Amino acid sequence: MNAIYLDNAATTKIDKEVIEIVQTSMAENFGNPSSIHQFGRKAKSSVETARKNIAKHFKVAAAEIIFTSSGTEADNLIIHNAVLNLGVTRIITSKIEHHAVLHTCNFLQKSSNITVEYVNVDVFGTVDLLHLEALLKASEEKTLVSLMMLNNEIGNLLPMVAVANLCKLNNALFHSDTVQAIGHYPIDLQKIKADFIVASAHKFHGPKGVGFAFFRKGFGILPMLHGGDQEKGARSSTENVHAILGMEKALEIAYNTLQKDKNYIESLKVYFISELKKISENIQFNGLSQDLEHSGYTILSVRFPVKNDMLLFSLDLAGIAVSGGSACQSGSNKGSHVLTELLFNGEEDKTSIRFSFSKFTKKEELDVTISKLKKLL
Repeated sequence: MNAIYLDNAATTKIDKEVIEIVQTSMAENFGNPSSIHQFGRKAKSSVETARKNIAKHFKVAAAEIIFTSSGTEADNLIIHNAVLNLGVTRIITSKIEHHAVLHTCNFLQKSSNITVEYVNVDVFGTVDLLHLEALLKASEEKTLVSLMMLNNEIGNLLPMVAVANLCKLNNALFHSDTVQAIGHYPIDLQKIKADFIVASAHKFHGPKGVGFAFFRKGFGILPMLHGGDQEKGARSSTENVHAILGMEKALEIAYNTLQKDKNYIESLKVYFISELKKISENIQFNGLSQDLEHSGYTILSVRFPVKNDMLLFSLDLAGIAVSGGSACQSGSNKGSHVLTELLFNGEEDKTSIRFSFSKFTKKEELDVTISKLKKLL
């Protein structure tokens, strides 16, 4: 069998239709969107049409979408603006957020003398909403809450509406890193009153190097990159036209087939869980990744009952691509900050692996993976 790819939370295979769109754009739509001649106008029109079509998926205005090079840049643009432009002096986040958020908060804490506070999470990584409410009520400082919709390591889903409502009741801004969720879950920003969300196209079968930030209408945006007036002055840099059009197409495909893909991928996850349990009753699942209602259907974080520093390497040699997750995982000096936060009493030393699925994953590939795991364990 060919190599097996089970690392879709890291990146996804690009849809063939997306590749065709990108190739056509590279060949025929090469103008600079800032140029006033016909080639530039064609490129500009394509970018703005993509912006409108992307905005429709989230029921927002096109002007609220700012194209970026990635979800990481989008997170940085939002958090920096919250502090340097919108008067935020306090950020509430959690210790299991993506480093795009945690490292940015740490940087601003040192450089801008803001306060960073961490909401409690339980041993399953669930955000304590009562503690969040208490933190919000404890200060009248201008506050930004930054909590991800779908945790990239353990798959936990955040109750977005509840968090957004808490923030509104307490006059706080709400930013959610939605990178793992966009293209896999509908996000109606008329119902979910988040002020800022982000996307990265390569997480939903689009090209790498392109994403977007959503800024709810009414917030001015100061650029982090200076040198031009692209993106309405919010981001200087010639737009990545081909990638933007690829992202537009990838998002269109994702939402047109969302329920069908969800049903299929979820069935794979259920099957894989059942087969893992047959290997050993002592296999456990990190966070809520086994819970189909409270975790993303694409991610399963598995904790094996042994410490095997070579497991990832052995799977790779067998042609099976996955990601490590334990705090002492081979190939990583620091391990997983998420699992380090959640696991205790020796559990953090056991080998954890994140398996992540997509619409291109086949049941036969899971069977091969299970067979290999039986031999390695």
